[in-house]
Order: sequence, then structure tokens, then C-alpha cells
Amino acid sequence: MSDFVIASIVFVCVFGSALLGLYLRTILPQHHLGDDSVGVVKLSTGLIATMAALVLGLLISSAKSSFETVNSELVHNAAGVVRLDRVLAQYGPETQEIRGLVKQSYGTWIQTLASRDPAKVAALGSVEALREVEGLQHKLKELSPRNAEQHELQTNAIQIADEVLAVRGLALLQAVNSLPIPLLVALVLWLAIIFGAFGMLTPANATVIAALFMSALSTSVAIFLILEMTKPLDGLFTVSFAPLRAVLAILAQ
Repeated sequence: MSDFVIASIVFVCVFGSALLGLYLRTILPQHHLGDDSVGVVKLSTGLIATMAALVLGLLISSAKSSFETVNSELVHNAAGVVRLDRVLAQYGPETQEIRGLVKQSYGTWIQTLASRDPAKVAALGSVEALREVEGLQHKLKELSPRNAEQHELQTNAIQIADEVLAVRGLALLQAVNSLPIPLLVALVLWLAIIFGAFGMLTPANATVIAALFMSALSTSVAIFLILEMTKPLDGLFTVSFAPLRAVLAILAQ
């Protein structure tokens, strides 16, 4: 189910609850709308509103943290690829083929991420993709150092390649949508109760309906943004690939 559909369902539930509250106000006996009853409803709604605000803030913070973590790991990965390329350059001309393969593999990886195709992005974590990267690691191990300096450079290159592979895999894992569905359902339920109470305690008129409509729309947009930010590689709002492309341009030079 797409994030837009989920946000639309949230809007329908929340605004529909507000309209239901406006309707209930017209059919409830008058003593149900007395000062004592209204006071209790307001206190209960305030408690639920506090819980909803806490959960909404938690989801926003979690989504922002996930987005920033993936962005940081991609930049870290780009820096590791540059280090690997420079170490291989220092090793000697016999690594030129490996450097070309590293650039080709990295370019394909960036192109796949930038496509925003969930299926293609998910395929980056497949066994075939991992074996391709491991093939580059095997080529590094097959180098034949002629002196102590080359042997040290080979060791550093293998270590950096391992780090690059680990960070790349971690970035893909972090990019998976991790929003707890039960928490989202509870939040929508609480919002529906709050808006229902708003409608029940307020006389129906165009201004009230417009205010409830805008509030419900704002809430659903907030949830839509949260859902999008938890998918920083294939959502509407993705991390910037400019640093990665800048790194690609200087590889194998």
C-alpha cells in the first residue's frame, strides 16, 4: 500500500470522525452536553491529545533520525571508496583494472539508488550483488606485492573494501521502512477520538467544518511525510546523491 493511500485513509478516518461528532451533537439528549459532561470529555480528550502528541513527536524524530543516518552512511561509503581508489593508485599501475571495476560497480550502485525503484534498490542486497562486490575483494587478495610497501597497501585496500561493503549493507538495512504499524494504528485511533470530541462539543457551521478539515488534512500530511522519510532511498524525499556522483567523477583518475 502506497504512503499516499495510507495518508488518505488517515484523513478519511480523522475528518470522518469529526463529522460524526458534529452529527452526534444533534441527536444527543441535552443533559449529555451539560457543563459536567463537557468538562469530563475535555479532560479525557486532553489526556488522549497528550499521548497522541508524544507518539507523533516520537515518529517524526525516528523518521528524521533514519533519514539522516542513511545520508551519513552513504557519505561515509563514498569517502571509503575514494580511500580505496587512492590506495590502489599508490600500489601501482597493475591495479588499474581493479580501479576501473570499482568505478564501474560504484557507478551502477549509484544509478540504481537514484532510480528510486524499490525492486532495484532491494536487489542491491541480493546474493548476486554481494558476490559481485566479493569478486573485487578476491581480486585485491590476488595481487602479488613486490615489496613491503605494496604489501601494506594491499592490506589497507582489503580492509577498506571490507569497510565499504559493511557500510553499504548497513545503509540498505537502515533504509528499510521501519515504522511500527501498531503504533501508527494507535495514533490514528487517538486522533479520530480527539476529532470526534471536537465535533461533538462544537456547534456545526462552515467555519468549524473548514477548521476541522484543515486540521485533519495537516495531520494526514504529517503522517505522509513520516512514512516518506522512513524510506530515504525510494520515497518521494530521498537523500542527495550529489556527493556520490562527485566521488564517481574522480575515481580511477
